[in-house]
Amino acid sequence: MTPLPKQKMTKARGRKRRSHEALTKVTLTECPQCGSKKLPHQVCHTCGTYKGQQVLVIAAKKTK
Repeated sequence: MTPLPKQKMTKARGRKRRSHEALTKVTLTECPQCGSKKLPHQVCHTCGTYKGQQVLVIAAKKTK
C-alpha cells in the first residue's frame, strides 16, 4: 500500500509552491551591425559579429 497524505492540501498552498514556474518572455536585442534581432551577449547569426568584431564567417544563402 502506498502512503497517502494525512490532510488535504489547500489550493493556496499548492499555488504558492508553483509560483516560480511561470514562463518569462525571451529578451531580444538589436544587432548594431545588421539590425536583426539576437540574444544578448551572443554572436549574431546573420552577420557573425560580436561586440563590433567579425567572429564568424557566414556563407551567403543559396537561392534556388
